[in-house]
Amino acid sequence: MTALTLPAPAKLNLFLHVLGRRADGYHELQTLFRLIDLSDEVTLTLVDGNGVGLTIDSNGPRHNNLAVRAAQRLLESLRLRMGVTIRLIKHIPQGGLGGGSSDAASVLLGLNHLLGRPLTTTQLVEIGAGLGADVPVFVRGDSAWGEGVGDRLTSVALPEDWYVVVAPGCEVSTAEVFAHPSLTRNSPISTMPDFFAHRVRNDCESLVRRLYPAVDAAMGWLSRHGDARLTGTGGCGFVQVAGQVEAMALAAEVPQVWQAWAVRGLDKSPIFAALEGS
Repeated sequence: MTALTLPAPAKLNLFLHVLGRRADGYHELQTLFRLIDLSDEVTLTLVDGNGVGLTIDSNGPRHNNLAVRAAQRLLESLRLRMGVTIRLIKHIPQGGLGGGSSDAASVLLGLNHLLGRPLTTTQLVEIGAGLGADVPVFVRGDSAWGEGVGDRLTSVALPEDWYVVVAPGCEVSTAEVFAHPSLTRNSPISTMPDFFAHRVRNDCESLVRRLYPAVDAAMGWLSRHGDARLTGTGGCGFVQVAGQVEAMALAAEVPQVWQAWAVRGLDKSPIFAALEGS
């Protein structure tokens, strides 16, 4: 096998607490990652020559792309010099849904599969952690309670919930948010019972809404339809709804100035079924 096409699912942060700033400058976090059925498509092809090539069917970033770096890191770890092309069909918008990290994870899992699975999942997670804090959860491929910088993961089984996701078309600077003096950095440690009792929130949300009026407008609209939350540092927001019919109906009502999706929560990434079927 020299080519493989895989999904790269998005995620929601069902909450995000900032516990404090660490000595290394990063922040100690707590979050709950929920995979959803909105996915990019990643095609990997082994080719003659050396190096990693990339094409993207969207307006996504083409330089320093995480997918390219993922392939390079995996090949370096195996001390292999070979050619790989990556084609990304982007459906996940920018804005806290983890599209770039998920693309990178699918590259790691897919390229490892094409090469005969020389690396374990644990080794792939370690490579992913060096690329970005969100990559490991996509390599593991299940919904998870995250701590540390989001890299300490505990798998969590969640009900099959439905959500409406709204993208206001506003690019939020994560670096700006985490460097801002107004960011809440002293949230107490939470537990799963706190989550199910709705005693959680996104500590970045009030600041992001103040800094980005487009996000504030979208979140204000969503809040009229339930307990709306920002995912990550945004700018995408979401609201949980009763089921598929309700999700599709609400997504159809979203003002056309924004993008919207009715999505289903996943406990397992679809990438594993794709790998088993290849």
